[in-house]
Amino acid sequence: MYKQFGSAHTLDGFPAAALVFLRALDSNRHRISREAGVTGSELRALSRVAEAGSMTPKELAESMEMTTGAVTAISTRLVEAQLMRRVDHPSDRRSLFLELTPAADELMKLHYREFESSIGIATEGLNEEDLRACSALLLSVSEQLASIETAAP
Repeated sequence: MYKQFGSAHTLDGFPAAALVFLRALDSNRHRISREAGVTGSELRALSRVAEAGSMTPKELAESMEMTTGAVTAISTRLVEAQLMRRVDHPSDRRSLFLELTPAADELMKLHYREFESSIGIATEGLNEEDLRACSALLLSVSEQLASIETAAP
């Protein structure tokens, strides 16, 4: 699986395929963020808030594995770009929620539909059974990786 040749580090088999898949996803996200006029980190933040509906800056920082200071800078930029808004927390006057603006909702619709279309084109040669098996495998591997991460000291 892992090999080192001089200063080059390589993988083969399933780990190599997973890495190629992740890089393809990153490339797609980079293209979409560039077209939207936001950074990759800003698009990640928008996606996380879109998936949750709303979240606190602390929750966003935890989900992005960033400091709250970094998330504050990202959210400030997105608020200034009118893609995110800060909403008072109903039960804690010292806190707030981050939510998408209508412009960001449209951006997320475009992003998710385009991703869905790209995946559809990339998998058009697969039958429904293959797609279900691939989906199950991706979810299983993701869950296992998440459980390893939470169990690590």
